[in-house]
Amino acid sequence: YHFKKGMGNSNLVNMIKAGNQSENSFRIGDFGDVYQMLGKVTRKTEIDSLKFVDEFNKIAVKKGYTSAEDLKKYFFIDTYNFYWTVTPSEFFKKFDDQYQEFWNTDRKAKEAQSGLSRDQIYALASIVFKESGGKPDEMKTIAGLYLNRYKKDMKLQSDPTVIYAMNKQNNFKESIKRVLYKHLSTPSPFNTYAQKGIPPGPICITDKNSVDAVLNSEKNSFIFMCADPSRPGFHKFTDNAEEHAANAKVYQEWLNSRNIK
Repeated sequence: YHFKKGMGNSNLVNMIKAGNQSENSFRIGDFGDVYQMLGKVTRKTEIDSLKFVDEFNKIAVKKGYTSAEDLKKYFFIDTYNFYWTVTPSEFFKKFDDQYQEFWNTDRKAKEAQSGLSRDQIYALASIVFKESGGKPDEMKTIAGLYLNRYKKDMKLQSDPTVIYAMNKQNNFKESIKRVLYKHLSTPSPFNTYAQKGIPPGPICITDKNSVDAVLNSEKNSFIFMCADPSRPGFHKFTDNAEEHAANAKVYQEWLNSRNIK
């Protein structure tokens, strides 16, 4: 309830009796897992996080999944409004409805043409989101690159999947700043350096632009990408291994010059 300065007792009582709540706003970002998100959401609800998680696990089972974590694809990065008294089922329904609306006839047709399952599409979209930093400029190019690697039966070798694998091991309590060679062998089905193919699910909650980037990926010949220190937030793309090695050397030297380890 939103109490305004100068409100009298009768106004306060009437507002509460009538249930005239003010909506809370909550920003859903690129949370690593659903439980991490629910922990933040429940700070703005009357129901504690354990109750929310328990109800979400039940919702997941009803939908044919194993746990709440399997519901990650139903959420999109954005700001949403809900009431303090929202129940877990009411909260999820908002996103279930959005999910059903998003997957319209056009997107379903592109999904069928892609040859990918929906879980694979979301897994790739989450990689695209992380690699692009959430900026749409290069999303379709990055999606095209990873699809090229996948179709060539190459390992995707995406650094964000290594970071996710390590974060998941320590329950997202801390995150590495730089992926080193020793990290690449981290055992996990999500680690695309250790495992070939598309991960079994998304490595984060993603946004609509990233999913659309996979469905409308750029047709290119790129199979390598490297962060471009001369243009922060952007990358250098190539299909040439030697050129990529040179790009990677420049980037590693840039990291070292800033003592990023």
